[in-house]
Amino acid sequence: MTQPAALIVDDEPDIRELLDMTLSRMGIETHAAADIASAHELLAAHEYQICLTDMRLPDGDGIDLVKHIQHNYPDTPTAVITAFGSMELAVSALKAGAFDFLSKPIDLQQLRTLIQSTLKLSTSTAQGMDRRSRDSLLGDSSQMKAIRGAIAKLARSQAPIYISGESGTGKELVARLIHDKGPRATQPFVPVNCGAVPQELMESEFFGHRKGSFTGAVGNKDGLFQAAHGGTLFLDEVADLSLAMQVKLLRAIQEKSIRPVGATQEQLIDVRILSATHKDLKTLVEAGGFREDLFYRLNVIELKVPPLRSRDNDIPGLTDHILAKLARRMDMPPPHIDGDALRALRGYPFPGNVRELENILERAMTLCEQDMIQLHDLQLPSVDTPVTELSHDMTLETYLQSIERDAINSVLTDTKGNKTAAAKQLGITFRALRYRLAKLGME
Repeated sequence: MTQPAALIVDDEPDIRELLDMTLSRMGIETHAAADIASAHELLAAHEYQICLTDMRLPDGDGIDLVKHIQHNYPDTPTAVITAFGSMELAVSALKAGAFDFLSKPIDLQQLRTLIQSTLKLSTSTAQGMDRRSRDSLLGDSSQMKAIRGAIAKLARSQAPIYISGESGTGKELVARLIHDKGPRATQPFVPVNCGAVPQELMESEFFGHRKGSFTGAVGNKDGLFQAAHGGTLFLDEVADLSLAMQVKLLRAIQEKSIRPVGATQEQLIDVRILSATHKDLKTLVEAGGFREDLFYRLNVIELKVPPLRSRDNDIPGLTDHILAKLARRMDMPPPHIDGDALRALRGYPFPGNVRELENILERAMTLCEQDMIQLHDLQLPSVDTPVTELSHDMTLETYLQSIERDAINSVLTDTKGNKTAAAKQLGITFRALRYRLAKLGME
């Protein structure tokens, strides 16, 4: 295997020597440049697996070098070195395409971790991502092609990504794909619903705690950051974080270190942050409900997931995929769907997006006869129903389950509780009916 090579760009001889010694001990060949002009010459003459550049150089800005490498050598990841406290510059570099950043004074352990992550990247990993993403992020619409392309690109970075979109659009799936296609794929992916963590336990849940740090702390406990070390922490519904917790999260992201509750020392963490919410964070910032500095730190790059109603051409393919998946789960052949039913699905606004489509099809499978889903089996809610009433996850789930429960109860009443006869009348197998009854708590 060819020895990897790194380009070091810094006008301080001491920094160049420190980086050279550290990388050489990791088996990496290094070339050094004191300015951007020299860096351009070396880049033209050699192939590098990583470039480390200072932000302040005699003949220009490190961000200009990042852009030059992005344009001319897109397979060479670049990390920038910033002065302590210069987070605005670090964020600007990430937006320009930098892989990651380091702050001065350079922490050698953080440097080694960054280098190891970078070397896991390869051109072969980047190629074919779009093809493999199709298996789990379906759709041939221009929007979904663009999303898959963005995932392939963003997976190669360590920049924080803010995934925006309505409830049910698949934001966590997008986050998982960004993780799975990147250099952290073999490390943990830790999702957390920020709205589901009790406020009084939030700091302990995120950063861990030490024995005796509070009542009930009977032992040391790692938090979510420790669990995600080396991998990705996905903060779903990040808008639900308290202002006090937002301050602590901002510090952890900027310093790349945490302090467990009750601990006296900082603990270095290597975690990529992905976040999402169905709320409008910009509006929350303006209203004072979300810190502006944290918003800009999380929202280095925004990836918008489109609502299902804006890509109705994807509905037939999604429908086939979902029905096949449900059929495997129920151990039964997948049903067909007639033309009227499919046209109705394409014309329905789907306030609950892909999650609502899954629920509608699962209910229709229970109600259809002779393995054919017809229009009346879909029991689509009226399009006049207010979107705000259906867009909340729990409201939508409860609403759909209540319709399904009523339909099954009606048939069971007709058959006087005979489940075999009820399954026959519903056009499903006895096993499928048992599955539905168990899921709905009707057993």
